Amino acid sequence: VPGFDPSLSMMTGITPINPMIPGMGLVPPPPPTDVPVVKEIIHCNLPPPSTRERPPGCKTVFVGGLPENATEEIIQEVFEQCGDITAIRKSKKNFCHIRFAEEFMVDKAIYLSGYRMRLGSSTDKKDSGRLHVDFAQARDDFYEWECKQRMLAREERHRRKMEEDRLRPPSPPAIMHYSEHEAALLAEKLKDDSKFSEAITVLLTWIERGEVNRRSANQFYSMVQSANSHVRRLMNEKAAHEQEMEQAKESFKNALTGILTQFEQIVAVFNASTRQKAWDHFSKAQRKNIDIWRKHSEELRNAHSEQLMGIRREEEMEMSDDDSGDNPSKKLRVDDSALAAQAYALKEENDSLRWQLDAYRNEVELLKQEKGQLFRTEESLTKDQQLQFLQQTMQGMQQQLLSIQEELNNKKSELEQAKEEQTHTQAMLKVLQEQEINVLTVALVNQDREKNSEKRSPGLKSEKEALLIGIISTFLHVHPFGANIEYLWSYMQQLDSRISANEIEMLLMRLPRMFKQEFTGVGATLEKRWKFCAFEGIK
Repeated sequence: VPGFDPSLSMMTGITPINPMIPGMGLVPPPPPTDVPVVKEIIHCNLPPPSTRERPPGCKTVFVGGLPENATEEIIQEVFEQCGDITAIRKSKKNFCHIRFAEEFMVDKAIYLSGYRMRLGSSTDKKDSGRLHVDFAQARDDFYEWECKQRMLAREERHRRKMEEDRLRPPSPPAIMHYSEHEAALLAEKLKDDSKFSEAITVLLTWIERGEVNRRSANQFYSMVQSANSHVRRLMNEKAAHEQEMEQAKESFKNALTGILTQFEQIVAVFNASTRQKAWDHFSKAQRKNIDIWRKHSEELRNAHSEQLMGIRREEEMEMSDDDSGDNPSKKLRVDDSALAAQAYALKEENDSLRWQLDAYRNEVELLKQEKGQLFRTEESLTKDQQLQFLQQTMQGMQQQLLSIQEELNNKKSELEQAKEEQTHTQAMLKVLQEQEINVLTVALVNQDREKNSEKRSPGLKSEKEALLIGIISTFLHVHPFGANIEYLWSYMQQLDSRISANEIEMLLMRLPRMFKQEFTGVGATLEKRWKFCAFEGIK
């Protein structure tokens, strides 16, 4: 901390530092005078004392752990090394509050936290204690801090206002009121070229204010007349400036023409060096540099020529406008100098166009020479690429045709299955109708007649049907949720390949007390399943 006195531990009332405390050590004794002093940096690894959050504008510290016999004089003797003390408020419970004059003195006092304080050489507990120094929140400190902040805010506002006033444009001068004396002075100012702008502003303000009346009308008329006299002067100044602009344009055009001529000469040198006689003697790197320089100079030449052509077009348009505005008698009178200038301009344009044409021809020849060798290889590569592309398209079309054929076959099989299902549903409807009729008749007949009717019912035709019924009943008993006719047919076909799905379905429909049909699913997922129900009938 700047300004902190390291000899605080040696003052009266504080015991010296114990060298056995970890992290602390005594400073070595000073070296003898005859030995040269070697200065070394001593690093202190002690962490800063832990404190609470510092209040704004804090100048007061809390000191705890004081000896019971410590007085205000001893406390002041210990802490006045940190700075000027304005007040000490001591409590009866071994702590006090110390208020310093400045905020930085609090930082010095904080570093005394952790030191052990002993009064004299007494070993009594009332004469010793371990100091704990921390920030304290005092209303006086906060009030002074707020006052200081308000003062700084006022200074900042004043500084900003001064800056705004400095950067603000100056206000126009105040215009005097109309009087005959001021009107006479203003009439003299209107005649002076240097004061005309200021005087015309005053005259405009007077007229807008309504100062013109019958009495002052003559004076205002004379001032307006003197203002009108400046029109001729302004027109002369404009003509002079236009003449200067025309001279500047002419000088610029002449300079641009000279630059373009030099560009054409440079391009001609590059074109001559790219011809066969001189081109073969250059190395590959030199040819590359010459080609780059030639292209760059041609681009610059073209840009300058376009700029010059634009200037000439503007001049021609201006001349045409002037001619259209003149009388027809003046159009016939063409000056010889103008014709000569136009002829010279046309000649220069013709030369520049001829040079550009030669440069373009040379570029085309070079490109033909460069691309002549690669033309054949490029043609062969393009043909190979076209053949590969055609082969890929043919393969893709073949794959599409195969996929379309497979889709057609699937559609045909789906149609056949739908037809078969339709026939099955019709047969099932008939069987269901018959079953409903039988159920109604059976309900009216007693149990004996039911047994006789069951004996008279058509039995099994052969052992094969009995075998099929046993296998199907076993299969459906294993599948409690039922199975569709295609699943049954695929399973039975492994045992007898000559059996058909229609035979199995007709056999199942003939035995409604053993097998029943249910519909599962909704919409497109509707499915017919057969279940084994013989045990339900027994129950």
